[in-house]
Amino acid sequence: MIRQTLFATALLALPTHAQPLTGQASVVDGDTLEIHGQRIRLSGIDAPESSQLCRGDDSLQYRCGAKAANELDEHIAGRPVSCEGVGRDQYGRLVAVCSVNGADLGDWIVRAGLAFDWPRYSRGKYAAAQKEAERAERGVWAGSYIVPWAYRACIRKGGRPSGCSDEANAR
Repeated sequence: MIRQTLFATALLALPTHAQPLTGQASVVDGDTLEIHGQRIRLSGIDAPESSQLCRGDDSLQYRCGAKAANELDEHIAGRPVSCEGVGRDQYGRLVAVCSVNGADLGDWIVRAGLAFDWPRYSRGKYAAAQKEAERAERGVWAGSYIVPWAYRACIRKGGRPSGCSDEANAR
């Protein structure tokens, strides 16, 4: 028992990822990638969920989570992605700052209006990028939306994607 406890403690003490994890990335969703079979959560941002709906400037609903994932995939365009681990989330995913050619993917997706600075985890790192997207009415800022963390809370309470995507029902 003591040996198992020491082993578990030693595993937790290991660095999240000693060297940058670099390779061809698959986009799982707007804030999650996979490289070499390793799931990676982009640090400090939150993108709409795949099933989440937003309204565009024409007031029509669209799948903003799917749009975020598709545009991130197009932006990466098969180029190598490099990720520096900063921790692990509750699902065991590596939480990391990832980049393509030295450009932070979190900054790019927030600046494009496809994801949000998540102050709970970012300490405001992407706040300026978000303000720029909001001023320019890019992405979700062109219409209406529910922040992803409120959408997930609504779904956990038994809501349906269409109802949880609507501001009146998501609270």
